[in-house]
Amino acid sequence: MDRKKFIKNSLMGLAATTIAPQVIKAKTNEDTKEKATELAQVGFNHMPNKEERTMKTVLHRANTRGHADHGWLNTHHSFSFANYRNPERMNFGVLRVLNDDSVAAQRGFGKHPHDNMEIISIPLEGALEHQDSMGNQHVIKKGDVQVMSAGTGIYHSEKNRSGDEDVKFLQIWVFPKERNIEPRYDQIAYNADDRINKWQRVVSPESDGSVTINQDAYFSMTNLEKGKSLDYQIARKGNGVYAFILEGTVSIDGQDLGKRDGFGVWDTDKICVTASEDAEILLMDVPMEIS
Repeated sequence: MDRKKFIKNSLMGLAATTIAPQVIKAKTNEDTKEKATELAQVGFNHMPNKEERTMKTVLHRANTRGHADHGWLNTHHSFSFANYRNPERMNFGVLRVLNDDSVAAQRGFGKHPHDNMEIISIPLEGALEHQDSMGNQHVIKKGDVQVMSAGTGIYHSEKNRSGDEDVKFLQIWVFPKERNIEPRYDQIAYNADDRINKWQRVVSPESDGSVTINQDAYFSMTNLEKGKSLDYQIARKGNGVYAFILEGTVSIDGQDLGKRDGFGVWDTDKICVTASEDAEILLMDVPMEIS
């Protein structure tokens, strides 16, 4: 049978089956087998029976971040912030701000307002003194994670508690799931030994021992030893994960990453992280759609 006749017969056979399947009868078993073979070759028997997703990624090298040095504040921005404007780096899903801040001794951010934003602070070195309009007055240091749900509106200030050393911390903003909620504060001190070669969840929307957030977002950290690998399962359908390498070098699904590199992954169910040297990693598992 020539190709033109073959395709014509195949399509006519499909149309006939669709219009009146009850009147289509194979004359012989041999005819039926031939028709099945032809349809398979055309591709009618290879339609996917489930959703197919292809993993998507975005890479933000450390040296491509926005940067500002104000003397008392040396800061790097993974996403557009203040005077750093990059239309291609506005956010990763609901992850809006990832600032890598270093604040000089006895200096800090004076009282300023926020509303309808989830604000997460993760100290990396030193101690940061926090005060807010809810009456909270706390000091956070390495190992601590702090979350404020700004909701209807708050004022707060942050100051380096040390008289002679810089404080270094991550300031992270996440769009909220619900707007105009009552402002809320949460802070937990974590044991870093509990994240050696495994994931330690530090932020989630659930009461699971981590600080809670008004969003379907999950933050996890690990101290991964050289040569070790860890799989990470995406927490919720529709979420993606943004990895921020705090120290060391790693590979995530074949992508090599170094200190302060950011790597976003979505349209996948899990990722695999392998350390090529001792590494410290923060994963931010967040919804990719802003409600």
